[in-house]
Amino acid sequence: MTTETYDWTAIVEGLNRYLRLRSIPIGMKLFETVEAMEAVPKIRRPKARHTTDQIVAQARQLGWTVGITMADLIGAQCGAVIGLHPQDDEWLSGTRMAGVWFKTQQDASAHQHAMDCVPHGRYRAMAVAPLTSGRLNPPDICLIYGTPGQMIFFINGLQWSGYRKMSFTSVGESACADSWGKALKTGEPALTIPCYAERRYGGVADDELLMAIPPRFLPKVIEGLAALDKNGLRYPIPPYGIQSDAGAGLAVSYADKEASKKA
Repeated sequence: MTTETYDWTAIVEGLNRYLRLRSIPIGMKLFETVEAMEAVPKIRRPKARHTTDQIVAQARQLGWTVGITMADLIGAQCGAVIGLHPQDDEWLSGTRMAGVWFKTQQDASAHQHAMDCVPHGRYRAMAVAPLTSGRLNPPDICLIYGTPGQMIFFINGLQWSGYRKMSFTSVGESACADSWGKALKTGEPALTIPCYAERRYGGVADDELLMAIPPRFLPKVIEGLAALDKNGLRYPIPPYGIQSDAGAGLAVSYADKEASKKA
């Protein structure tokens, strides 16, 4: 059992203070039994079949705590990403996507093989909830939606200390594999461009990206954003002007360093 504890109110207040998010930061958690999922306080259970994107949207746009099993999902593609449906030969064949998203079945199968998915067999259910509810205690991953400007600041905060280059992927359609699938599978931050299905069924806005990230990274992100804020590096970024002399603007951040060099 995990011993990690988080002050979710402080974390979400920090994200909103420094990034001005437009929707609710949420958590996602996998469960080995349906009973464990249904024991989550104030859990809602779908009365119709949905895509996983819709379930995520119900948490981040409506503030609901929602739990699902494979029986609640509309198809194998939704369940396979989070390990509720087997990534078997039929699924890997890509038959359903051939001629729709990909020219040939070979292309469709290559796409299926490229997706990052939670291995099937261990989990039977999944739940999502706003982080501030504390109901997932803690979630396996956190899902944060934002504009490209918000996301680069989020990454800047993450890289403030213990720097490392970050690499992200895109499988195209089924991009949830590049976000929550990858983060669940690898335990690392995963940024992606949400796909057609996420936008059509999950209500993702045209200008939104998605960061899926294990909760252990978030206190570090807030710490980094606070440090950047003290340095005068804040979101939203005020445009300086494409024909202006950049010297005065750069001097705000770097003038002291240049002076110390000359000294």
